[in-house]
Parts: sequence; C-alpha cells; structure tokens
Amino acid sequence: MPLPLEGVRVLDLTNVMAGPYCSMVLGDLGAEVIKLESLDGDSTRNFEPKVNDESYCFAVLNRNKKSISVDMKSAAGKDIVMRLAARSDIVMENFRPGVVKKLGIDYESLKQVNPGLIYASMSGFGQTGPYGRKGGFDIIAQGMSGIMMMTGHPGGRPAKVGIAMNDIACGVTTLYGILGAFIGKLRHGQGQYLETSLLEAGLAWSIWEFGAWFGGGEKPTATGTRHRRSAPYQAFRTQDGYVTVGASGDKLWRAFVEQVVQQPGWLDDERFARNPLRVKNADALQELIEAIFTTQPTAHWVEKLDAAGVPGGPVYTYEQTMSDPQVQHRRMVYDIEHPVIGPMKTLGLPVKSNGDLTQIRKPAPLLGQHTREVLRELGYADGDTDGMLSKGVVKATALP
Repeated sequence: MPLPLEGVRVLDLTNVMAGPYCSMVLGDLGAEVIKLESLDGDSTRNFEPKVNDESYCFAVLNRNKKSISVDMKSAAGKDIVMRLAARSDIVMENFRPGVVKKLGIDYESLKQVNPGLIYASMSGFGQTGPYGRKGGFDIIAQGMSGIMMMTGHPGGRPAKVGIAMNDIACGVTTLYGILGAFIGKLRHGQGQYLETSLLEAGLAWSIWEFGAWFGGGEKPTATGTRHRRSAPYQAFRTQDGYVTVGASGDKLWRAFVEQVVQQPGWLDDERFARNPLRVKNADALQELIEAIFTTQPTAHWVEKLDAAGVPGGPVYTYEQTMSDPQVQHRRMVYDIEHPVIGPMKTLGLPVKSNGDLTQIRKPAPLLGQHTREVLRELGYADGDTDGMLSKGVVKATALP
C-alpha cells in the first residue's frame, strides 16, 4: 500500500527549522520533497556537531528529501524555480516577507505557471500588519507571544522554553494548513495561498492562558512546573531527583493521599478540600509533599504512583530519556545510514498506524546531491547543467 502523499511533489524553499520540520513530515508521509538550497546551503548545515564535516543536526531534520543547490537571484536560477513550481503540488517558503516577490517567485508569479498550486509562507510575524516586514527567530517570537514571561520560576528572569517551541509550532501549523488546503483541492479542485508565523503559531497554543485572561483578567506568570488550574500537578523533589505528579481531580487526589503518601488526614484539611483551594495553597502543599518525598528515591515514588493509578513519572535528563525502555520500544530512536556520516541515529516516527502512513525512507541529502537528477527530470540536457555549474548558477555534489 502506498504512503498517503506518494506522488505529491513539494518544492521546499525553506531554511533552518520551522519550514524544514514541516517538509520533513510531508516527506515522512510519502511526498517527493525537493529542497532547493542556495549555493551556500541551508544555514543549519553549519551547525555543530559535525561528523565527517556533515552537520548531525541538519541530518536529523532533513531526511526524506532531495537537495538541489541553485542561485535563485540569477535568471537561469529563477527559470529552474519556475519549472519546478510548474510540476509541484505544494511550494513552501520562509524568506523575510517581500523577498519572494522581489525574486519573482511569489504566489502570484508561480500561479501563472501552475494555477492549482498550494503555496505556503512562514515568517516571524505574518505577511501583513505593522511588523509584516520584520524578521524574526524563535527566541523573538517566544518573547513577544508572552511565553517567556510565563516560563521559569516565580520571581526569576524570563525563560525560554527548552526547545525551539515557536519554530516547531509554526512548522506544525503550516503542516495542517497545507494538508487542509490539499484536501480542499482534492474535493473542490482549487489550490490556494496560506501563511502563518512564529508569533501566531506559538500564541495559538496558549489555550488556558487565553481563557483565564479574557475570562477573568488573570495574568499568566511563571509558575515553575506547576499547573495554573490544578494541584498537585508539578514536579516534586525526591531523595535523588524529581518526580512529576498529576493528582488534580478529586478521585486522583484521594488515591494520592491515601495510597501514595499515606496521609488520610490531608483529606480533612480545609486548605486542600477542593482543587481551586489546593492551587491557592500550592506552597503549603508542596512543603508537605516534599517532606515525605525526599525520604525515598524517585523510583520508589514512581512505583507507588503507578500502583495507585495516579499519573506520575521521573524527571529525566535527555540522556535518560533516550535510553528509557518505553522510548526504545516505541522506536523513537531510529537507526539510519547516511552516505557521509555513516551509521547514525535519527528521531523516530511519533505517529504509529496499522497501515502505511509514515516512513523513514532515506537520509538527509548532501548539498546539491540531486541537482543533476532533478535538472534532467526538468528537461535540461547534461550540457546545459554543465554550463550552469561552470557559471555558478547551480552546485552539484556527487556521493562519495
């Protein structure tokens, strides 16, 4: 059974994280992704660590793609883009707003050669508005979406989420926009233009905070590991580390009190009688719980929580996460062979299915690895390609 997007062609003009994440998933779903890079390549090709001079981080993010390296500012380079767009179902870009129009490869230009095209743009703040021409990175969007002010510990400096959250949010948001537009095209026969931004995509994930602000004027501030609406729902210190507990509902609270910490008297404590009161008195509750939790190691409390049916788990280092038996069993660490790096690990597929849905088919490409192949498919003679190579219009890299 073919993968769902097999036969779908994607022209990927994106760079760094948000766009490449989106196109990686489209490739996992079976699409043919042509990653069109500048002559210098995606800037993340320079990210350390490198193995045999190839960026390991780039390789993890760019599997299931082909690479063609083109100078899009040249007339011949633009011609290559137009030919690729004419045969593509989807085009995606994350240049600073206004750049693709200047290059003549914006939606209106490409629609002339492919009226049914789905064209997706990603940017820092959107294509319109007072910040429409402003560039942006993940850290800027985290700051301006309010996320940094609600991350970290109370009274501390604003904190960045540990991962590139707004970048990934933008990639995921663009992904569902593209898939929705593609389904719409299958049903109604029309392509369309869509765009989102790091700011909007991250802001759209602040559901509880939005409701609390507009529903009650509550300002979302940093709460450490605590939940704003539930308690106990946080990480607690143990004898050798930390353990997370999610015992906010009355049933789970009773199980936690009676079976985990064995303090039935807490059920009669008016400070903890209902969930809103436990949130209000979270400091006192934490002090009581940690006085008990610090007498035993994390593994002891995880076992007790599991036995009581109360959600909980250890707070891992990344090294511990990667070696956890559940992560290993679910194949979130996947072995693949790269032509230069050699045997390497890549992130596994987070969606499991009983049919053919996603697949890791090939490693990330070398810069310009597929330039000759793709140009040949576009109708360029080998002599034409040789001429463009000598003039610096394109770059090609052969496998070792």
